[in-house]
Amino acid sequence: MIPIALTIAGSDSGGGAGIQADLKAFSALGVYGASVITALTAQNTRAVTMVEPVSPAMIAAQMHAVFDDLAIRAVKLGMLGDAVAIATVAAGLRGHDMPVVLDPVMVAKSGDRLLPSDALAALRSELLPRATVLTPNLPEAADLLGTVPARSDAEMLEQGQALRALGAQAVLMKGGHGDGPDCVDLLIDAQGVTRLTAPRRATQNTHGTGCTLSAAIAAGLAQGMDLTVAVTRAHTYLQGAIAHADGLGVGSGHGPVHHFHGVWPNG
Repeated sequence: MIPIALTIAGSDSGGGAGIQADLKAFSALGVYGASVITALTAQNTRAVTMVEPVSPAMIAAQMHAVFDDLAIRAVKLGMLGDAVAIATVAAGLRGHDMPVVLDPVMVAKSGDRLLPSDALAALRSELLPRATVLTPNLPEAADLLGTVPARSDAEMLEQGQALRALGAQAVLMKGGHGDGPDCVDLLIDAQGVTRLTAPRRATQNTHGTGCTLSAAIAAGLAQGMDLTVAVTRAHTYLQGAIAHADGLGVGSGHGPVHHFHGVWPNG
């Protein structure tokens, strides 16, 4: 049987992030993707113009339908919308034992806020303890901890350890919002710290990077990989998707990364 991963997230009408990015990443890495949509967004590469939550009853029904029939091996959580949706998803996960990748989507690449501030407490209490790995960028980690974004590797490590103390088994601190010629990510778990580095590329086409990375990690976990191996492969995959992003020519703002750079002719 092909490994199956489930994404629970918002829909991106522009196709570069959210459910659409997750399903592309799953497919590119050889995993069948199922989905539960938590919100509809009207967005393109320039802006998010409208967000409409899916009802809690519909979120619950989608989760029940998927778990009732498909052998889900890993779950990726993305944009959840509000505290009620978070509680609904947490309830739907109870009784299901599989790895959970939690990407705390709070702000779109365009700068539009996607998670109300009053939902942070629900995210911390309901889902962090369920996470096999939490994948915040620097502003998201700071939001979750009520502090300022980390400015050094030492501060990234400190914040990652603080997030683990809130219940996540592991934390991948993503350094894409940092400075310097290299982008540094830190995977912090019970075994220690794994440092992942890549050149910081000069491109505006990075829409969906966080969604794509977390989905790629979930794909690896669905395939039975150890967390460190899954994160390392996902990091390499994302760097290739960023490196080939300018060749797509999608939109006039922050364009998407190239999910199928290793599959499509000419990358």
